[in-house]
Amino acid sequence: SMISGEAVPAAKIQGDQVIGATVNQTGIFLMRAEKIGAETLLSQIVKMVVDAQRSRAPIQKLVDQVSGYFVPAVLGCAIAAFIIWFIFGPAPTLAYALISAISVLIIACPCALGLAMPMSIMVGVGIGAQSGILIKNAEAIQKCEKVTHILTDKTGTLTAGRPQVTDIITVSGWDNKSLLSIAASIEQSSEHPLARCVVDYANEKNYELAPVDGFQSITGGGVKGKAGAKSVLLGKQKFIQDNGISLPEELKKKSDDLQEKAQTVVWIAVNGQIVGMLGISDPIKKTTPDAIRALYKMGLKVVMLTGDNEKTAKAIAKELGIIEVYAGLEPKDKQEIVKKLRGEGAKVMMAGDGINDAPALAEADVGVAMGTGTDVAIESAGIILVKGDLNGIVKALRLSRGVMRNIRQNLFFAFIYNALGVPVAAGVL
Repeated sequence: SMISGEAVPAAKIQGDQVIGATVNQTGIFLMRAEKIGAETLLSQIVKMVVDAQRSRAPIQKLVDQVSGYFVPAVLGCAIAAFIIWFIFGPAPTLAYALISAISVLIIACPCALGLAMPMSIMVGVGIGAQSGILIKNAEAIQKCEKVTHILTDKTGTLTAGRPQVTDIITVSGWDNKSLLSIAASIEQSSEHPLARCVVDYANEKNYELAPVDGFQSITGGGVKGKAGAKSVLLGKQKFIQDNGISLPEELKKKSDDLQEKAQTVVWIAVNGQIVGMLGISDPIKKTTPDAIRALYKMGLKVVMLTGDNEKTAKAIAKELGIIEVYAGLEPKDKQEIVKKLRGEGAKVMMAGDGINDAPALAEADVGVAMGTGTDVAIESAGIILVKGDLNGIVKALRLSRGVMRNIRQNLFFAFIYNALGVPVAAGVL
């Protein structure tokens, strides 16, 4: 999960590689450490983050550059005013020349120019914080304005990142309550994330759970045990069939329909007969569809990057109206896509919540981390959405455009003030 970012764990068998710093759900196994220290995948991800941060071009400090020319120019004007009025001015020429020179220095005090950006940034950051948008530096605000591509992770960013029971299908003689009660009774002894969501769903409905005897967990297949006097099997289609239980064609078709909707199907058999199945999915956040539509209206290109399989990714993308999808990606793959787009001239904002998103967050022009995500992702991003709500990106982009527009207004009026004030102070009237 740390690497793929997906909520459902990957089954491993003898000979498979496992990844340090990830969690083993059930059972025990013996492993050989082939890489340690800087060679481990987690260390390489951290290194990618550091490298991406170092490769960023520093933001151009417009005000500092202008001030570098402005101050000498003002000093030059003051000296010129002194010389001209000292030579051609009325008596007493020295006093008149000093007054003119000092007036130029006073009227051209660069405070208006110097405060043009800090005041806007301060207000912008404050407004962002009130809306649940934590902006870590002014550079992120400036870069947000020029963003052309929004790259987003799926799990935990577009979706809730917590599997939930979304469909319950029963055969004749069974209802939702009886099916959920017996399924949750068996699953309460399992540590699998999908099992936990079944138990949580039953608890929310206040369904009574029966005591279980002879519980067994078959890795990559399912679980079985006795709930009261009933022998229960619960798991994948293959697991049920391998136990000699036939599946009705009607239910098979419904299972295919659920899978087309990016749902995981859990079959339930009682006393050797199929009694129904559960559709479990990672639901799309309620605010995501509106946020995606708003981003498209702003003229931005939205791209989904995910470690999940292509079928599930495309189903989610279709529902959200996202056209471009990259599935089955590793952390390095996400980073490479960001790097490629930037190389083509795109201004990229990357949104994610997991360790696997950290390299891409650091590589992007602007990284946006969900506040509900991992510490590594948050450290790698320039903007943090406290609520983990994609609408925060829309607000951040609008805030950025407003702040930058205000900065330009401030600079414009500072220049106009000085352009009109300096000649008057120098005595042109």
